[in-house]
Amino acid sequence: MESDTRQLLSELREDHRNMALVLNVLERTIETAASGADPDFELIDEIMRYMTVYPDAVHHPKEDIVYAELKKQRPDLADGLDDVPEDHQQIGELGSKLRDDVEAVVAGAAVRRQQFILDALKYVGRLRSHMAWEETDLFTRVDTMIGEDPHAVDVDEFLHIKDPVFELEVEAGFRRLMSGLQID
Repeated sequence: MESDTRQLLSELREDHRNMALVLNVLERTIETAASGADPDFELIDEIMRYMTVYPDAVHHPKEDIVYAELKKQRPDLADGLDDVPEDHQQIGELGSKLRDDVEAVVAGAAVRRQQFILDALKYVGRLRSHMAWEETDLFTRVDTMIGEDPHAVDVDEFLHIKDPVFELEVEAGFRRLMSGLQID
């Protein structure tokens, strides 16, 4: 049976796969905007609400706790990882800025298309790069730690908060996003 720590790491990896799907939808809307057409700003608003209420508020804090445990229990495996919490904060700030831009557009404010495109591309690029690094570096180190001690991280403090898009029942506020996902 999988330990709680391994289950947590499995959930974090699943979150990354789900976030990548959402970023695919966001990239398609950016392409629409870059072509000169009007993107579906309500869909983009939904995407950014999702990204700020689940990945930024639930997923990244879990990773921060796992990283803190790695640093505390296995400092030899944590060398060079001091920027993890700061990276999460910066990604959150980029996401909040993009969400603010989109909410302003939906509310009728004028936001320069090129600025929106640049902000969106910066956000997507930063988050994709960060997730790829976590998959190939951070999570590998955590795998080593929990391979030696499957209960290395006390996961009892983690309440399983449902992903509002990818759990069994999609929350009403994210139905447009779910219909835009192309899941194989």
